[in-house]
Amino acid sequence: MKITPDTNVLVRVLVSDDPKQSRSAEAMLENAELVALTLPALCECVWVLSRGYTIESEAIADRIRKMTTSANVVANRAAVDAGLQMMADGGDFADGVIAYEGRWSGGETFVTFDKRAAKLLEAHGRKTRVPV
Repeated sequence: MKITPDTNVLVRVLVSDDPKQSRSAEAMLENAELVALTLPALCECVWVLSRGYTIESEAIADRIRKMTTSANVVANRAAVDAGLQMMADGGDFADGVIAYEGRWSGGETFVTFDKRAAKLLEAHGRKTRVPV
């Protein structure tokens, strides 16, 4: 079976807070021929782990790396890496993913009201703009 797991399935695997659901989710991911990890599900997952479970960024990054490097997982690894880099720099995973996808789609300047995100992206040579 080729599957696309929802955020709640990923969270069950990563936090194991419901033994029955966690075992079931792990089995689904392990036994799938292909696991298509979507960027929205990963962004939501990171948000839930950081805000809902107050897990540290480094621990979240380790879990996401482990999950995305499994042999049966397909994901936009460059976008995931951009999100993980943003997290490592002290920013939000989703901002890194959004900036990457925007640039990939032809956008030249990342526009945000988040001054911290703009500063972190500028440090990596990305054009940013904060609307006035």
